[in-house]
Amino acid sequence: MKRRTFLKGTMATGMVGLAASAGILTPKAVLAAYPQAGFEAKTVDDALNSVYSSKSASASGDIKIKAPDIAENGAVVPITISTSMSKVESIAILIEKNPAPLAASFDLAAGTEGFVSTRVKMGKTSAVVAVVKSGGKLFSASKDVKVTIGGCGG
Repeated sequence: MKRRTFLKGTMATGMVGLAASAGILTPKAVLAAYPQAGFEAKTVDDALNSVYSSKSASASGDIKIKAPDIAENGAVVPITISTSMSKVESIAILIEKNPAPLAASFDLAAGTEGFVSTRVKMGKTSAVVAVVKSGGKLFSASKDVKVTIGGCGG
């Protein structure tokens, strides 16, 4: 049984290596679209402009941000964004005081529920801003998250 597993693994690895060397498997073909300018932006406005071609988003009570009030470890801060809006096209998460404010950007397919959950890295205490594009318009909500040093809670 172990011999068969080994042979299958060896053949699969060989085929992937062959496809990569032949140029069939390129990073652009394998990876999703990447908004590089948005992730390189240094301000929230520049990040919004890069991703959505607009700097303004109206505040909305329909967007819920679930994040800890105090994050003891800024390296892994769990964030969940949900909305009851219909026709959600995309959701972006921005951390105001990070060197690169755009933490995540999600494009959602038609008919998909407006819900994303991820972990982000926060350098220091900051506002977490969720921007939702729905029906061609931008809506936002924010929540302050305090990041402690050393996990002492103070």
